[in-house]
Order: sequence, then structure tokens, then C-alpha cells
Amino acid sequence: MEAIEELKPERAEPLVSGLAIAQGAFDVVTGVWPIVHLRSFEAVTGPKPEGWLVKTVGALITVIGGALLSGGLRRRVSPELMLLAAGSAAALAAVDVIYSPQRISPVYLLDAALEGVIVTGWGVVAARAWKRRSASERAASPEEAIGVPT
Repeated sequence: MEAIEELKPERAEPLVSGLAIAQGAFDVVTGVWPIVHLRSFEAVTGPKPEGWLVKTVGALITVIGGALLSGGLRRRVSPELMLLAAGSAAALAAVDVIYSPQRISPVYLLDAALEGVIVTGWGVVAARAWKRRSASERAASPEEAIGVPT
């Protein structure tokens, strides 16, 4: 039973869980929207030649959002979930920036800005975790630093 408890992630601090909840809610809303009402989605974002593809991407974004909401609400935000969060936001922002001037509505630049804020938030979370870890490593004894059991 001890091994199972060791696998439980630490409770996420409020900034981490709050960011996961915020991104998760945003992703669920924006992911479900084209599935539920493609016509209104296209009214805002422009016509789409492949409705099935828009709905597929929406479904994937909804799943990402659901995972983030679940982890954030339970305050169980693992490094893997943080990678999914930051990576998906960065990928969506990149697509928005690359294709908005050429093929898609300029409204996607607003989405790119929001995704950029999210990526920045995860960067802050990672930097704070790295700083805490570095400080605790500096506080270790010289014996611990080289791996000698104490």
C-alpha cells in the first residue's frame, strides 16, 4: 500500500490548479462551441470548408480542457499535465499566428494572444518550481549532493 501512496502527486499549489482550471474551462468552451453550433462558430471565425475537421479539432480541445479541469479541480496537476497544457496552448497559438494572415480569420490572432498568456503562465509556474528545487538542492549537505547516504 505504501508504493501506491508514493505515486500520488503532491497537491498542486493554488496558482497551478487555478491556471489548469482557467485553461481547462477556456478549452472546453471553445472546443464544444463548433460541435454544438457550427453556424455561430463560423459567424465569428469565418466559413470553414471542412465542418467535420473543425468538429474533430473541437473534440480534441474539449478533451484537453476536460483533463485540465479534472486535474485542477482535484489539485492534482502532474508535470505531464502541465506539459499537455503548455504544449497544446503553444501549438494552438502557433497555428493561429502562422495561418491567420493567409487562410483564416484575423479573430484567431486574439486567440493566439490568449494562448500566449496561458503559455506564459505555465512558464511562470515552471520557473517557480525550478527555483524552489534549486534552492532545496543548494540546501542539501555536500554528502547528499554527491549521493553518499547519510
